[in-house]
Amino acid sequence: MTNQTAYKANAKSSSSPERGKKILHGFIYAGLSLWALIVLFPFYWMLLTSVKSYGSYNAERIPQLYPTSPTIENYLDAFTAVPLADYFLNTVIYTVLTTALMLVIIVPAAFAFSRLQFRGKDLLFTLFLSLMMIPNELVIITNFVTITNLDLRNSFPGLILPTAASVFYIYLLKENFAQIPDELYYAAKVDGTSDLKYLVRVMLPICRPTVVTVTILKVIECWNSYVWPRLITDEEAYFLVSKGIQEIRENGFGRENIPAMMAAVVVISVPLIVLFLIFRRKIMEGVARGGTKG
Repeated sequence: MTNQTAYKANAKSSSSPERGKKILHGFIYAGLSLWALIVLFPFYWMLLTSVKSYGSYNAERIPQLYPTSPTIENYLDAFTAVPLADYFLNTVIYTVLTTALMLVIIVPAAFAFSRLQFRGKDLLFTLFLSLMMIPNELVIITNFVTITNLDLRNSFPGLILPTAASVFYIYLLKENFAQIPDELYYAAKVDGTSDLKYLVRVMLPICRPTVVTVTILKVIECWNSYVWPRLITDEEAYFLVSKGIQEIRENGFGRENIPAMMAAVVVISVPLIVLFLIFRRKIMEGVARGGTKG
């Protein structure tokens, strides 16, 4: 009897921590599920509004959580009220060229700061980092004056050049390159490998998740940019999708047609969502690698 009593007591004591862990995990999952609903609800509301007709949307005194008579008329109107397809193509061109030029600039710069030895490297890098302290408004004013003096307004070079480089991305990539052991670089130099060949064949494959993360972040930044393109372009041939949404709001249907605006926003958001779903693992790896030392 004594052995059975002791066994039952041990079983109860061991099951109590397990039950506590299950309860804790249940609360965690419930909290995460609630937070996911809160985060995803604006996207659901955007999609829901985009399939409501103009009349039914304005007739709703109490917002409905489901469409009673869904329609795709708003999507057709979004492309006919303004040349949204042309703006979409301009945005693709602007995003691809800007991201490609940024990679050409920041990858060699990050390699130089992380691996090469030259006089004044630390001072120069400190000056680079200090540029992050300058407000964006001051940079925009300077860039606007420079682009105007160079007569590059209403052109893709005027759109691309001021936004091609990024001190933050150089810093992020430089810290990632610095985690690669120096022995690999010295061994490659002994074998006669050039710096460019070592960068392309060794460093970039090792740091691929971070490079992908930086690329995706730049794509999102370009795709969502509004202030600089709106400031530097006043010809329709160079308008981006952000300007298209504003035109739908102001000129296409008036300020009251929210469903048409939401339809345009859905169309514009789909490429970014698809891009994230394709590269989500690489993005997570890049963020994790960027926060790891050694």
